[in-house]
Amino acid sequence: MLRQILALAFIFVCTSIAWVILGATIFSRTYGSNEQLQGRVASTWGTSQQQSPPTAAYFHDDVENSNTVENGKVIVHTQTVHQQIFLPVEASRIRVNFQLTPRQKGLLWYSTYAVDFAGDYTFRNETAEAQTVDFRLKFPAQKAIYDELQMKVNEQTMTLATDDQGTVGRATVGAGQTASLHVAYRSQGLDCWRYELGGGVAQARDFMLTMQTNFRDIDFADDTLSPTSKQPIPGGWQLTWQYSNLVSGFQIEMTMPAKLQPGPLAGEISYAAPVSLFFFFFLMFIITTLRKIDLHPMNYFFLATAFFAFHLLLAYLVDHISIHAAMILASVVSVGLVVSYLRLVVGLRFAALEAGTAQLIYLVLFSYAFFWKGFTGLSITIIAIITLFVVMQVTGRIRWSERFAARVGAPVPSAG
Repeated sequence: MLRQILALAFIFVCTSIAWVILGATIFSRTYGSNEQLQGRVASTWGTSQQQSPPTAAYFHDDVENSNTVENGKVIVHTQTVHQQIFLPVEASRIRVNFQLTPRQKGLLWYSTYAVDFAGDYTFRNETAEAQTVDFRLKFPAQKAIYDELQMKVNEQTMTLATDDQGTVGRATVGAGQTASLHVAYRSQGLDCWRYELGGGVAQARDFMLTMQTNFRDIDFADDTLSPTSKQPIPGGWQLTWQYSNLVSGFQIEMTMPAKLQPGPLAGEISYAAPVSLFFFFFLMFIITTLRKIDLHPMNYFFLATAFFAFHLLLAYLVDHISIHAAMILASVVSVGLVVSYLRLVVGLRFAALEAGTAQLIYLVLFSYAFFWKGFTGLSITIIAIITLFVVMQVTGRIRWSERFAARVGAPVPSAG
């Protein structure tokens, strides 16, 4: 009996080493090409975006005089200073609509999105004369596309000049008058979108930003403003940030939800596989001991290889088909290997009922616990406690010394 237990321990250790190697290979495949793949996604779709409010400024010439003494004479120097004066933003009404459209490259999903941006801003010329004002909209990202780009002042379309930093239009604003600037565009981005109120601590007066999403799993980065109100809409949320006179160094950001990542998930399942095999071996050993069924260590070796086949097949399927389809196919193959093999060794009833059920619990259900974000550890703990309780109740009246002694002297049944 001791030799058999040592043989099982050796098989378990060897299989565990194989799983560690497989898990390391999966993570290497996943993150080794991540930077290259992310660059390819960004080059074809776009990068993360950071939108800042538009600016309105005019140029004013001031004459400055300075005196110097040369050879005992006072010389007056006159210099014209070209100053840029910015008009303050008196009100902001911003609307942002997100359509999340994730894309898979290799073993990772990337959170790509489409964004419709529209904003109405009010500027006031507080001087006593009309000013020629340059309205500039800085692009939220250089590597992006901007479709249906619009800039209007008081409902009048401006002629735009565009460079790699943004676009600018010019209009005249009368003395003491307000200018209503409307900007809009459609674009694409990756991972997150941010609205920057201003550099450092900034002030926003009469500010409202309304955001709509087509996803429920919303998340906000650290050191950003939470919405002042939110309400569910079909398939997503409508979020609102509204302030009368805000002074803050925080910004507004939406972090796009990430889909279940097939590469890291397959790697985590592989690393945890020795735990599931331990439960399976433990239960098989108890059942065969109670029912006086002799399983040779070679039989356990083939059962371990059937378990390993599940993770090996899963690792190389997830970058070709969905993770759920890969799980189903790998489960069917692994369970089929175990049941068809034990049918020849012990019999169909034991193979399908005891072994098949145990494999469904400790391989398939155990692996699916990694899909339940935030509940994986709890799910595995519950499975372990239930297993311990059942085994303790079933074996509480067993005299193990007598049972092991009886098993040592038992004849080995033939495969036939």
